[in-house]
Amino acid sequence: MKNMPKHLLVLLLLSLAPGLFCFAQNTDLQDNIRLKLELDQPDVPLSVRQNELFAKGDIHQFYTDRLFAPVWTEKGVLSEFAYELRFEIGQSKFDGLNPQDYHLELINIVFSQFESNKKQAIPNAMDDLADIDLLLSDAFFHLAAHLEVGKVNPRNLAGDWEITPKTSKVSFPELLNIAVEKQQIRQTLETLYPNITIYKKGREVIRAMDEIRKQDSLNWKAVKVSKTIKVGETNNGIPDLRKRLAFWKYLVPYPFEDENEYDSTMFLAVQKFQQRNGLDSDGALGKNTLYALNLSPADLIDKASVNMERLRWLPDTLRGAEMILVNIANYQLDYLNNRDTLFSTRVIVGKKYHESPIFSSAMSYIVFSPYWNLPTSIVRNEVMPAVRKNSNYLAQKNMEVVTFSGKYVDPSTVNWSGKSIPYMVRQKPGENNSLGLVKFMFPNEHSVYIHDTPARSLFTREDRALSHGCIRIQDPATFAALLLKNNTAWTPEKINAAMHQSSEQIVTLDRKIPVVLLYLTFWADTKGQGHFRQDIYDRDAEVLEALRK
Repeated sequence: MKNMPKHLLVLLLLSLAPGLFCFAQNTDLQDNIRLKLELDQPDVPLSVRQNELFAKGDIHQFYTDRLFAPVWTEKGVLSEFAYELRFEIGQSKFDGLNPQDYHLELINIVFSQFESNKKQAIPNAMDDLADIDLLLSDAFFHLAAHLEVGKVNPRNLAGDWEITPKTSKVSFPELLNIAVEKQQIRQTLETLYPNITIYKKGREVIRAMDEIRKQDSLNWKAVKVSKTIKVGETNNGIPDLRKRLAFWKYLVPYPFEDENEYDSTMFLAVQKFQQRNGLDSDGALGKNTLYALNLSPADLIDKASVNMERLRWLPDTLRGAEMILVNIANYQLDYLNNRDTLFSTRVIVGKKYHESPIFSSAMSYIVFSPYWNLPTSIVRNEVMPAVRKNSNYLAQKNMEVVTFSGKYVDPSTVNWSGKSIPYMVRQKPGENNSLGLVKFMFPNEHSVYIHDTPARSLFTREDRALSHGCIRIQDPATFAALLLKNNTAWTPEKINAAMHQSSEQIVTLDRKIPVVLLYLTFWADTKGQGHFRQDIYDRDAEVLEALRK
């Protein structure tokens, strides 16, 4: 260099200047980020422009590990990586989440400021560059946490949910490092989705419904009736219902004589609507059909959003090869193996005030020809008054009195006039046993199990919230055969014989099968079709409110 001509030295320095400038600028930005974090007080929220950051610990770890180097800007301007994250934050609405939870409003303000500076050739201030870096990293961490375990803590909800909140198994700083290395936001966030196909399909349904919502100009004021409307009858709500059927493409405009008359053309459209929405396709405009017809696209998006959150709560047992799923809101049991549904059947679930709880356990044994041990409350409130009126009541109901160790007690020696009895009442095995011919046991603190029932006609009803909490199954023999498939000795004939004995027989399964009781009022099938059901226990509103906060 000492002997280099001056003009060549000048040219060399000029060629190095941009790189030196960028290096100096990057170092200045690192120092700015470092100072912001070093000045952070342990008991004071970390904030950017009065916006509190949520992932304070992850922010500190992430930037310390990378020596405070920025992630979201290059040479003092926003990178494409930053724009990709902003886009994905907006897309979180299709996960049923609220994009504003992830600083979207402030991010948009800063982005607009940077874009304006770029047009005017004004350098972005170091403070602003540091702010947007911290803000975007926090948004990534917060969104990632919600996608992995959900936004709402189910333990904070009213009702008997019994859902253990999931704990994060992911290091979000490491996850962001992976995203940075691969320059992929979307693919990285997708690794956090529940490991079930219906989640991604659910996003597609919400996305499509959002497009429908944008075209919606109907009046969705609820149509209410005092009694079921049948063909040929008139009602002032018929014009609105006809428009809704046309909106959902079940009906094309057609000439009619009386706009308030429920005519045969509309009847056929209602039947198609009912079939598509899991309703009895009788064509009658009853309360359940009207409930479904009263839901606007915006209402359906809300319903889907609530259930996307419920899917994020699901336990890791759903990753298993074999499981039993009971969707209480759909009155259905599915037996899955290797993610294929091998068996589906109708079920009866708990009444509104005897709601079936939401929980998971493991099925371990079957009881053929079971006894029904009556709960103390039923003995006190129903059996004792009945015996006082009719001394033959127990015999007529095929019941007996036993000690808690199972020893027979003569009913005539029992004092039925008191408030309680120091014995157990049980119904003996038989066709009229309230548990039917078989019960399927998955021990849990709620004393809930799956069982047969002698009241077979109830399975034809549209509303099947009829039990005291247990799950009654329509086809128990087929279900038993599937669970015992590994033991060739349990033929259909042997199962049938075991279900018609005078004493119960306990059969231990050769493996424990996860049982998950769900409450899904929306799900998407493998074809991407959305399915919406009634909120039979009125649980959606509370989750929606927490999601939208």
